[in-house]
Amino acid sequence: MTDIATSDDTATQLATARIAFRNELLDAGILIASSVAGVYGRSGTFESIITGLDALLARMAAPLNAQVLRFPPVYPRVDFERTDYIASFPDLSGVVSSFERGDKEHAALLSARADGEAWDGWLDPTDVVLTPAICHPLYATLEGRLPEEGGVFDLAGYGFRHEPSEDPMRMQSFRMREFVFVGTPDAAQVYRDSWLDRAIETLASLGLAVDAVPANDPFFGRAGRMLVNAQLRENLKVEIIVPLYGDLHEGTAIASANCQRDHLTAAFGILTHDGDVAHGACVAFGMERTALALLRTHGLNPAEWPEGVRDLLGLCST
Repeated sequence: MTDIATSDDTATQLATARIAFRNELLDAGILIASSVAGVYGRSGTFESIITGLDALLARMAAPLNAQVLRFPPVYPRVDFERTDYIASFPDLSGVVSSFERGDKEHAALLSARADGEAWDGWLDPTDVVLTPAICHPLYATLEGRLPEEGGVFDLAGYGFRHEPSEDPMRMQSFRMREFVFVGTPDAAQVYRDSWLDRAIETLASLGLAVDAVPANDPFFGRAGRMLVNAQLRENLKVEIIVPLYGDLHEGTAIASANCQRDHLTAAFGILTHDGDVAHGACVAFGMERTALALLRTHGLNPAEWPEGVRDLLGLCST
């Protein structure tokens, strides 16, 4: 999800505002700090908002009759390598490493650690990576031909981005709720457009000043700039943003609606009922980001939020 700051002065003021918001959340005990930027514990208050939001999104998506699937926060490396994620986002990726050697190497590791030296050179990559996007594990399960009507899937789980930041809206470990369609190109486009409108309506019902804007993923390097231009030109990604810092920033993305085309379906050999390469589309909600947007908009005490918002989130008894 993208953020845009205008001038150097504005960027400095924006960074200050973000840190101030983070400190307010920490002082109120809503988030719990760790020794690493962008890694937080969550309080019961925060989790009650997430629970309510999760239930609201389930009600929103009920007409889809989607197949509910949940995958773990680690992803098989062999499947990860079938995507182009490491090519497009090497800076955001996380590979899980572990010790797989013998006693001699273990002794050397312990000696280095005791001397305050780097010890991770004795670890080797395992066969899993941290899940970069919660829809990725789905595609590895769909190889072959789809039913005539395609498939609709309700996904939720933790994703990871190696993106340390003092901005509380930009966490390294975060939850997403995604509603994914895989089928014909025309049906995928219709799905993206119709459910974008429904997502905007749902988030606006929570008193959030949402807007939809064209956006791009943070592709890495020179080749990535070409992908950015294509994504924007063809309107493949639309973000739903909320203004959190007044005139300092146009808004922070809390959800997105995406036409993935055959980006992942081709990699995993997913075909339509007629044998053509299928297309994917999704509507994705950032759970922590939406909860933080609600806290920023309505205040840090959910007991004082507007009654209608509390009712939608099931917070009236708290």
